[in-house]
Amino acid sequence: MIDSKQFINTRHKNQKINYDNILKKLIEEWKKINFRPKILIHSCCAPCSTYVLEYLSEFSDITIFFSNSNIHPKEEYVKRMLVQKDFVEKFNKRNKTKITFLADEYAPSKFIKAVKGHEEDREGGERCHICYEMRLDTSALKALELGYDYFASALTISPKKNAQVINETGYILQEKVSIYYLPSDFKKNNGYKRSVEMCNDYNIYRQCYCGCVFAATDQGINLREINQNAKEFNRNHEDYERFKSLIKVGGKLI
Repeated sequence: MIDSKQFINTRHKNQKINYDNILKKLIEEWKKINFRPKILIHSCCAPCSTYVLEYLSEFSDITIFFSNSNIHPKEEYVKRMLVQKDFVEKFNKRNKTKITFLADEYAPSKFIKAVKGHEEDREGGERCHICYEMRLDTSALKALELGYDYFASALTISPKKNAQVINETGYILQEKVSIYYLPSDFKKNNGYKRSVEMCNDYNIYRQCYCGCVFAATDQGINLREINQNAKEFNRNHEDYERFKSLIKVGGKLI
């Protein structure tokens, strides 16, 4: 297995690392030894997974892991889960790929406990960093449990997410959990722009807030309306009943 940390060379303590370049170097090494890794990719939502799948599916076997107990309300969590599942199915059909989708249990109390004392933090601040760590930690443990070569996150495709913090957290968890982390900055190379194009192409629902109740409240999001719209979507979805049986324990949907 190739550890991407070998490609990191920082001369100054506060120097920003180009994680997109690190990923490119890692992929080149895979090609040299004809290695196709198994990667478990944490995805916060279908829109963020679009370009990530298009990019990495050429070089690796992928499972999308939906683990986002920060999302509120529950009906919105279910909606985003189903939208993610639908996109993976459509992507597979259109591109003849075999990406799988794994659903984690919904445990909002875990998130609330983790960010206690940070309820008033600005979005993008320490509360978000704790949330990144919570979800990446769960992903690393799941990847180790299921025998993947790397764990990763689609979070870095968002211009609103701090790729430096996300990647630093990933490498910390690499040492803690003993599984290799796949670095990224997927918004680079017009990755975010491509994700928007793919959302339009696949007709993917793009939510108006990241997910947590604190950010939604700060932004003045009408959570009652969000809940109602999500409930209507979920009840009309063919897989809703099957999903309900998995929400407490997590499980493979595809």
